[in-house]
Amino acid sequence: MTLSDAVYLAVGVGALGAAVVPRLVFRQPLSMPMVFLAAGALVALLPVPIPVVDPVRDRLWVEHATELCVIVSLMGAGLAVNRPVGLRRWAASWRLLGIGMPLTIAATAVAAALLLEWPAAAALLLAAILSPTDPVLAAEVRVGEPTDAQDDEDEVRLALTAEAGMNDGLAFPFVLAALALAAAVADGSPADWIGHWFLVDLLARAGIGIAVGLVTGRLLGLMFFRARPSALRLSEHMEGFVAIGATFVAYGAAELLYGYGFLAVFVTACTIRAAERDHGYHQVLHEFTEQIERLLTVFLLFLLGGYLVEHGLAELTWQGAVLGVLLVLVVRPVVGWAGLLGTAAPPRERLVTAVFGIRGIGSLFYLAYALGHGGHFDGLAEQLWSVVAFTVLLSVVLHGVTATPVIRRLDRLRASAPEPP
Repeated sequence: MTLSDAVYLAVGVGALGAAVVPRLVFRQPLSMPMVFLAAGALVALLPVPIPVVDPVRDRLWVEHATELCVIVSLMGAGLAVNRPVGLRRWAASWRLLGIGMPLTIAATAVAAALLLEWPAAAALLLAAILSPTDPVLAAEVRVGEPTDAQDDEDEVRLALTAEAGMNDGLAFPFVLAALALAAAVADGSPADWIGHWFLVDLLARAGIGIAVGLVTGRLLGLMFFRARPSALRLSEHMEGFVAIGATFVAYGAAELLYGYGFLAVFVTACTIRAAERDHGYHQVLHEFTEQIERLLTVFLLFLLGGYLVEHGLAELTWQGAVLGVLLVLVVRPVVGWAGLLGTAAPPRERLVTAVFGIRGIGSLFYLAYALGHGGHFDGLAEQLWSVVAFTVLLSVVLHGVTATPVIRRLDRLRASAPEPP
């Protein structure tokens, strides 16, 4: 048997597992990502010459694979959210983004500088990389499938899903800030980058991404549901792969215009959903993206498990491990709770929302991207990968084990609560 034959076998088993495992672990204190992380680790431990992906050596490949997974998951998340976008309707998510995310980055950067004794640029980079959340890795804490009811989503699932949909794009300015700071320090002008970063990388590029998403979503919504030629009115043909086309159009257009493609994809999905909110075609589009997302996630987590066994845990220092524990168990819960103070949600729901800030595929993408631009962090590449991979592992395990019992308990309490007068 050749290596390619083994790869075909592994891919086939993985694809079947992606269909079976979620049903086996449903309503159990276990998650699909945990299973495939463990599977990747076990395969890497076998006494056979199985190649393991090294994200430092295979950086470009890892960057594009994780990029694809993120944009597909963003399309699926946007299509799944039933509640229309609004300042009050999404109040918890705006607070997590506007208050929780900057505080998380600041606290993590300070912890990295103190614990790891890294320079400011490296500490900021690590904090920015670890700032995006990813409820895809714990299905219980994300919204379900598109439905006709706009208010059937609880605040916890909505807040976490909408937060993740937007902070995958909003982390980009902070990653670019770390790259700019490193370049400025190397050139001897550490303050010159701030104005350009604020006006261009933060405001302009985010604005372009949102604008592209709105325009693309509006045009595609008109095409899908209201085009006069039936060949263009794709909602009548119920073909799910159209969601991938919409994803790539939005992402490619935004990136070509130097905007943030991640923001554009999520905004496109929300705008398509708003074009005809009650149409069954959203269900078809969402199911297709969810299947592709699941396959990509399984594949990447399997490889991550192998990397952790072969390289990641060996490179991990106790300081890096402490940093990951602090982020998952202290920083995110504290700043998340602080950001949600004043919202209408009950205290227990605010606590659950604050705790379940899951780290995942977005962090892997940002690290691969950052190491490919500038070269200022090459000497820290192995350490960066070990800390980020360990933090994702810790989040997947802790949140995967606790999500099901916690959310089921919360659902029971919500169902038994008396109706408001």
